[in-house]
Amino acid sequence: MSAIDWWIIITIAFAGSFGHCIGMCGGFIFAYSSTKIDASMSRAEQLMRHSAYNIGRVSSYAMLGMLFGGAGMLFSVSMPTKGMLLITAGILMIITALSMLGISKLLHLLEGSFLNFPIFKTLFSRLIKSKSVKSFFALGMMNGFFPCGFVFFFAAKAASSASIVEGGLIMFAFGLATVPTLLALGQSINFMREIAFRQTMNRLAAISIGIYGLFSIYKGLAHIINLPM
Repeated sequence: MSAIDWWIIITIAFAGSFGHCIGMCGGFIFAYSSTKIDASMSRAEQLMRHSAYNIGRVSSYAMLGMLFGGAGMLFSVSMPTKGMLLITAGILMIITALSMLGISKLLHLLEGSFLNFPIFKTLFSRLIKSKSVKSFFALGMMNGFFPCGFVFFFAAKAASSASIVEGGLIMFAFGLATVPTLLALGQSINFMREIAFRQTMNRLAAISIGIYGLFSIYKGLAHIINLPM
């Protein structure tokens, strides 16, 4: 990928972290902040626990990126199949954008259905009761595998890279770019809860994802019918 691609990924992730990530991951942070972090803990102890949660979350994203990047390798044996992979990824990106804008409900249904899995409820109830640093890391890892429209976009991008290493780096970069906002949210629970600001940032991220999806579809067609790249 070019340097521009990396800057686009990081920018979309950072902008989206103020809107979509606070909305999706904020629930986890509010839950563990109110039950697992005591007021008697020093700021350094609190920061350590919030950091453990974010390290776990980013680790899950990196693993997912490697998985999707590896899957993409299976569909990139020729230029036409590489093109179809890019087109499919682009379509998924556009669906993600529509979901983030509230136009499509498909991804919201997938997100909501995950919450009803018994294994998720059992694991969450166990982790939320523990106050060990390891439990914060484990909770972050579990959160990282939570289906989310934003994650779908970066998973599609990782798959389109058709590379285990690059796919892992794409989702690692995504996770890393969201850390400042979510870390600040954990340290100050009222941080960036202004609804209007969050909606604006979410829309900007969604529009960027939609445009990137269209570009991915164009690149896919270019592989198939020799359009100018």
